[in-house]
Amino acid sequence: MPPRQMHGEESWNSLRRSEASGDNVEDGFSDASMNDESDHGSERSTTESPTFPTVSDVHRALHPLQATADRVGKQVEEFAENLDRLSSRNKRKHGKDCSDVLPLVDAYKKIARDTVRRLQSMHAPERQQQLSKKTKRRLRNPSAKSTPGPTPAEDGNDRGMMTSVEDLKRWELEEQTWDLVGLMLQIGYPKRGMTQTNIEGEFRLIRPSKDTEVHRYSSEKDIWNRFLASDDQAWERHTVVEWLKKCADNSGQDIDQVVKELELGADRGSGLWAHSWLYSKEAIKFQKRLRSWPQVLEPNDPGLDTSLMNSEKTKSLVTQLDPDAITRQGRSLEQQDYYFERATWLACWEMLRRGKDWDYVRDWCHQRGEGWRATAMCGDPRNARFPTSSPASWQSRVLWRKACALAAKDGSIDEYENGVYGVLSGYLPSVLKVSRSWDDYLFAHYNSYLLHSFDRYLKSSFPDRVPATLNDKHGSFNFSVFGGQRTQSGNQIVEKMKHLETTREEAREPLKMLQGSLIANTFDDFVFKHGVRLTQAANAEGRSKVLEPFGNDQILESSITAPISMADHDFLRLLTHIIFVFQDIGFQFGEGERRSAMESIIVAYVDYLSKAGKQQLLPLYASRLSYQTSTVCLGRQLPAIQDRRERQTMMSLMKQIGINVPGVLGMQLQLIITDTPLTQSKWPALRVLEQTSKDASSVRPIQTGFIGDQVTDDQEDLIHGFEWYMLLDHHWQQTMAVGVVIYKHLLRSNGLAAARRLSQTVPFSAISLAKTNDVLGKPVDISKSQDSSDDEDDPVTSSQNTGSRHARSSQRSGSPSATFNPGDRELMMSQASTFRDLENLFIALDAIEEWKHLADDAVNYIEQRQDIRVWKDSFQKAYKKVETAIEPLLHGWLRNPNNDEEDFRQIRIACLPEILLAYNMILNFSSHYLSRDLLLKSMDLAALVAAEDSGLAECFMAAERMPELVDSFALLSKTIIRADDRGAKAGKSKKKRKGETLDLWTVRAPSE
Repeated sequence: MPPRQMHGEESWNSLRRSEASGDNVEDGFSDASMNDESDHGSERSTTESPTFPTVSDVHRALHPLQATADRVGKQVEEFAENLDRLSSRNKRKHGKDCSDVLPLVDAYKKIARDTVRRLQSMHAPERQQQLSKKTKRRLRNPSAKSTPGPTPAEDGNDRGMMTSVEDLKRWELEEQTWDLVGLMLQIGYPKRGMTQTNIEGEFRLIRPSKDTEVHRYSSEKDIWNRFLASDDQAWERHTVVEWLKKCADNSGQDIDQVVKELELGADRGSGLWAHSWLYSKEAIKFQKRLRSWPQVLEPNDPGLDTSLMNSEKTKSLVTQLDPDAITRQGRSLEQQDYYFERATWLACWEMLRRGKDWDYVRDWCHQRGEGWRATAMCGDPRNARFPTSSPASWQSRVLWRKACALAAKDGSIDEYENGVYGVLSGYLPSVLKVSRSWDDYLFAHYNSYLLHSFDRYLKSSFPDRVPATLNDKHGSFNFSVFGGQRTQSGNQIVEKMKHLETTREEAREPLKMLQGSLIANTFDDFVFKHGVRLTQAANAEGRSKVLEPFGNDQILESSITAPISMADHDFLRLLTHIIFVFQDIGFQFGEGERRSAMESIIVAYVDYLSKAGKQQLLPLYASRLSYQTSTVCLGRQLPAIQDRRERQTMMSLMKQIGINVPGVLGMQLQLIITDTPLTQSKWPALRVLEQTSKDASSVRPIQTGFIGDQVTDDQEDLIHGFEWYMLLDHHWQQTMAVGVVIYKHLLRSNGLAAARRLSQTVPFSAISLAKTNDVLGKPVDISKSQDSSDDEDDPVTSSQNTGSRHARSSQRSGSPSATFNPGDRELMMSQASTFRDLENLFIALDAIEEWKHLADDAVNYIEQRQDIRVWKDSFQKAYKKVETAIEPLLHGWLRNPNNDEEDFRQIRIACLPEILLAYNMILNFSSHYLSRDLLLKSMDLAALVAAEDSGLAECFMAAERMPELVDSFALLSKTIIRADDRGAKAGKSKKKRKGETLDLWTVRAPSE
């Protein structure tokens, strides 16, 4: 089983957050209180207790991707689960409307919403603190742009935590993005007769019906609905505006909290908010008492210009308290009242920006004695509480909107007042002045365009509802609500925000660029550009094994993209699943480079899943790729799976989804081999013998440790890749062919240690036992003789198993392998001959190296006068192992008639001369410690090389190493002639079966 991963639900619920520090916002909005740094003053003065790393801390440090997977494990798996359900359903239905994919979008949005709620329970105080700072900046400096919050690493409160307030902000943006995806799909792929549905208490935006009849007495609300039903562009703009309102309401600071802070800033408590211009009122009352003046003060009263002044004695105060007094009299207010006025309009702006209905606005204003403000803001036909029962409801509000536009244009005491009137009228310049974020800027344009389109619709369809005053081309209402700007498309607005000072930084963030592409209907272009950018980032510091680079380096020249990389796991997850949603609804991303760029995003996410330990999800996501890309993608990830049960699960999942398993396995090895290109064109000769001889003789001894133990990562991957074939049913011939390719690659790249490990990890005998059951009807090691492999048990056990064998045979009667064909074994042996030959090569090299280690110990045993019998027993076993391993190489090695390739001839030339010279050296050395009869085997070796049909002499000749062989046999002849007294005293040499003896070489001097 795969190692148990800590699910995201467990890890997130286990988080515990320390109590918030005692840092409070200053009571008031003085320069010091509105300074951002003042909010952190006490944080740095607090001495933190030392913390010690835990086991989990060390684990997360060593496995950062695993920690990420634990943190978001639940979300990743929930996304995959819902994707799996959608894929199954869409195989049966391919309709191009949003009804099939909206449930999936809602499920993804619910995952994001649930995550936001969990994070809010941990980080809500910090989030509110950040929003409070933002409000302070807006009051202190109206032109200040919205700045991004601290990163998790910079946020001291989140040091060492798995989540941070930045995670909360990012998940809020993701929830908004899924909401936008659903809305744009309903616009682009509407379904007729779609009814209103309720998801977690939220209602979709349902487009009004065109069947609604309107007449001259219909309310403007009914005309508004008819306008939205008949104008597709207006409905799209209305949808975006409502989405922006919802985003502002969900992610902004709570209105009540904003009001509390405004009350503090206005130097008055909650009980005094209803007293309006309190400080200016007190100054006016003082003057009236001083003058004993019962009437209303007028600006031209004697001495009033010098006596009724603000506290700084710089400006004259208003003499009356009606809302128009400031602009009508050209006088000022006390500073606290200016702040009160600004804060009140800021609150009104926030309520309109968040889409609060008129009842909410009215109640808020009446509670503070500012009912006139609510009346001034009443009349928006989009409001759900539009007063349709009013006697004047049949009349158009176009004149009211034009009056609001005039108020916004000519200016008021505060730009937020202008902004409020601009929202109500669609006057664009005044709303842009108070726009601080990407959302605000987009809201300003879409709201203005929408109301302007509605006014044009009224003039064209219901001209009798438009007052004649508005048709006067020379009147005061003859001005454009766009302030001289030209109408722009959604794409133009989104692109413009990337260059504006106030929105440039935010507009280039990945999630905002994604939202902009959805709104501007350029999602395919967004996917293409960011797929290319992702590929460029992956190959920036060297060629990536995951993402292939594009041939054209200038493909994104002059294009603005978000800084995306392989480490942006959350964004890759989001973008990948949005791509799947669009694919399922029939959206075409294009072919060629555009499709490659799109699939690069999916491949990058699959790579993250693999590194995060979510291998069981890989086939599901890879199945959404094209055949070639999915094969390459999975081929890259399979080497990381080394547990046998995980491999079985992976192969089962690939089969269920319909992925070509043999193709993936073959691609896996092909990619690894491609990643390690050979540096030489010829086959390198084996280096078993030392390069130079220590004595004058040209005969060289065997190197110690000539195989080595260094195995590279790519070589490890090759070995692990071949292990997959042990689990692949059937495909005997393909398995053998792949094994030959691996052995050849390792041999050509001097990977002797890796090849030895392969021969030990996946030996032919294990492959045979794993695969012969499909062909021969039972597991058999066909490398052994047929008699021994057919009946390896004793007679008693064999007789007991007869019944079970018969039962198994009857169960296989319906399968192709039920009937045993004697020729199958021979065919399998023939197909495996080359693989076995290459495996035997490395078995022999391993045996030679083992023998060399023991041979080197001989001197130590003799010098230290230890019991040499223990060493001799081990040495004799090592020699026997060499003798057994060398035998297959002496007779027809790599001379199978099927192997007529030039490569195999070159391998014989590169390997056989070195191995035979080493073997002859072994015989010579071993004869001194084991038996002089071993020298006979050297004589047999010479005869075998000289034999015409052995092909060994040709190898020495082609390698130009025949002189070395002659010197080696000459040294052996000297050894035989120099037979010492031990051989003479031991008597005659024992005769072999064919009568061989060394007595012929025994030389004795004649006695005198």
